[in-house]
Amino acid sequence: MQNKFLIEIKNPFSFGRVFCLLCLLACSVFTKAQPTLSFKKYKENFGFVKKGEVVKMEFHFTNTGNQPLIITDAKVECSCTTVEFPKQPVAPNQSGVVVVLFDTKTVYDRQDRIVELLSNAKPVKIRFKGVVLK
Repeated sequence: MQNKFLIEIKNPFSFGRVFCLLCLLACSVFTKAQPTLSFKKYKENFGFVKKGEVVKMEFHFTNTGNQPLIITDAKVECSCTTVEFPKQPVAPNQSGVVVVLFDTKTVYDRQDRIVELLSNAKPVKIRFKGVVLK
């Protein structure tokens, strides 16, 4: 009986195949049931604006996953940017809007900013850029 045990240890393919199969099964179970935040456009160019204007940009999205999407926070690069997002869960295949307000009173010249949205899906980055004239 001891020799049989040694033979099984020397043949790792049977254990490796079973282990890989279990890993693939676990990954498929955990990745299938999740929300997905998909935007129509991930980048917006607001063009040229005068210093002091507040630029409003709307980013339309859809939850393309199979679980409700809950946006919890938005990280911005500076205090000149504020973000409004749905506070209620967004059901699968439903749409929503993220509104980005960019106050130009303290900035000028070329602007290129990123907003990171945190939710129960993968973090998503949206971007806006343009030129603020003096």
